[in-house]
Formats: sequence, structure tokens, C-alpha cells
Amino acid sequence: MSDSILPYIAGFLDGDGCIMLQLVYRHDYIFGYQIRASIVFYQKSNHKDFLEWLKGYLKYGYIRDRKDNISEYTIVGHKDVESVLKLLQLHLRLKKEQARLALEIIQDLRAIKKLTPEILLQMSKKVDQFGKLNYSKKRKNTSVKVEEYLKAKELLSP
Repeated sequence: MSDSILPYIAGFLDGDGCIMLQLVYRHDYIFGYQIRASIVFYQKSNHKDFLEWLKGYLKYGYIRDRKDNISEYTIVGHKDVESVLKLLQLHLRLKKEQARLALEIIQDLRAIKKLTPEILLQMSKKVDQFGKLNYSKKRKNTSVKVEEYLKAKELLSP
């Protein structure tokens, strides 16, 4: 990859993008929640061709058009997000700490041999720390909700 393109993409992520780690409720999961990693780039739909170029360059994810004339290029999944963040990490400015913590959490998740309720709760608390870096206003699922769920299902040891 070109040395001049990576700083440009990192600057675009800093300005018109988002790095997210979310606790997502899944009724079909034994512990009720998963940790989803994603990167999203936003652009007005009349400039969607730029997002298509970006997707062609990075090779991951998908593009969707929202009803508000905004298009999103989204990369989801620990492996793909990790790959992109490793490419861009050195060039990020505003989202440098989010990238560092996201990579740390993703690497911790990959190292887990067998997920337990206790480990899920511990990782959920790290996701809460990450959430504080993003100033999320809509965040509903937190480690508190994960803990409540695990206790209600009697999955968490006292």
C-alpha cells in the first residue's frame, strides 16, 4: 500500500469515521451478548464513489445508503477491524487512543480459549472504557446490563 494513501485514509477516519466496540444482545448466544467491532466511514451519498474506492482499496466490509442522503462504508468483525486498524494506527490523530484500546480488546478476545460469564463481564467492562472515548449518547448495552443478564440466567458465580 502506498505510503501517502494510508495517512489520507487515517485522516478520513479521524474526521468522517468511527471506530466502535459494542455489546450486542443476542438471544441465541448462551451468555446473551457478543462484542462487535466495527469501523464506519461516512460520506454524503453523492460522493459514494469515494467510499467504493475506499472499499476497493481496503478489501473489507460493505456500503449502504441511508435515507438521510448519507452513505456508510462499514467494516465489521474482529479480524477485519484489526487488520484495518493496524494499517492506520500510526497515522491516526484524533482516534489514536480508540484504535489502541480497540486493538488491545480484540487481541484479548482472540486469546480467550473458552468464554465464560466471568470473562465476558470482564471484557464488557473494557468495552465500557472504550465507549467513554466515543462520547456515545445512544449506548444502551453496558457491562451493567451484561451482569444483570448473567445473574438473571444464573450464569454468574456469586
